[in-house]
Amino acid sequence: MTTARRSDTTRAAILEAARERFASDGYERATIRAIARDAGIDPSMVMRYYGNKEGLFAAASEIELHLPELGGLPARHVGAVLVTHFLERWERDDVLTGLLRVGVTNAAGAERMRAIFAEQLGPVARGVCPDPAEAPRRAALVASQILGMALTRYVLRLPPLVDMPPEEVVAWLAPTVQRYLTADAP
Repeated sequence: MTTARRSDTTRAAILEAARERFASDGYERATIRAIARDAGIDPSMVMRYYGNKEGLFAAASEIELHLPELGGLPARHVGAVLVTHFLERWERDDVLTGLLRVGVTNAAGAERMRAIFAEQLGPVARGVCPDPAEAPRRAALVASQILGMALTRYVLRLPPLVDMPPEEVVAWLAPTVQRYLTADAP
């Protein structure tokens, strides 16, 4: 195995271990030593590649939301498509749940969450809302619904919402998300 391939493999192992550790322990309790142990490497390798815990967290929390293309979709379906997409992502992605946990307790985690939603949800809102100048505000309102749902369903695990089938969650949230994105401003 070449040095470059070994380096890529080591980086991947570190990031996977870091994502799992940040998700389970949160930012404050996760340690470089524990992450290195989980990755099966020496802690100095984590420091070599990422510099410090903040650098490692930044790399581990690089998340692509893979938002659906909404351009060709009838406007009346935008809310349902987005809510369905986010539910499916949260159902299968513990990294998002971990980042949400960190985001409510740590400034770096909150900043990372803000950046992800601004960079990835902002352009979606700009593409479908009646006035592109309102896109940041509308994207923030959509994020409030999506993150509120995720916090109560996947972090706090409130029984009524945890027990609700995804289709029912979509039925309740989609009209609100739809209104935030496509309705005239109040």
